[in-house]
Amino acid sequence: MLRRHFSTLLAMSVATVARTAEALQSFRGKLSPGAKPSLTGSQGSTLLTGDAGTMLVLGDQRLSGTDFEVVGEPSGEPGLFRVGPLHKRAMFVHQAGKRLMVTYWCAVCSIRTFTPGVCMCCQDETALDFKEKLESDDLKSK
Repeated sequence: MLRRHFSTLLAMSVATVARTAEALQSFRGKLSPGAKPSLTGSQGSTLLTGDAGTMLVLGDQRLSGTDFEVVGEPSGEPGLFRVGPLHKRAMFVHQAGKRLMVTYWCAVCSIRTFTPGVCMCCQDETALDFKEKLESDDLKSK
């Protein structure tokens, strides 16, 4: 009896994960950062929204005009796209044929963050630093 319930729950969770993965979409274009960030691509201009950390990145003027990609889902409102949460790494810049993550780096303290602003240690402004992959990704693969 318990085995049957477990099998049912497992099948339901796999179906939920599959539906969630199918719902995610990628949207690529030129980023216009600011209080109401937008992405202009071949399908026109779309306003972007997301969690607080995502909105900080989308508001970073240093990203203005970059070939930008976001992963998320349409919000339900026409012309509005909800970018995935910051911890899901849903924002990328394309340069020289590579898809790069948007990160921020403090050269003084060697601290990497995923939102713009001042370093949590020395309080200097962090530098925009695009990364193909993170050192922690190498650790996960071992």
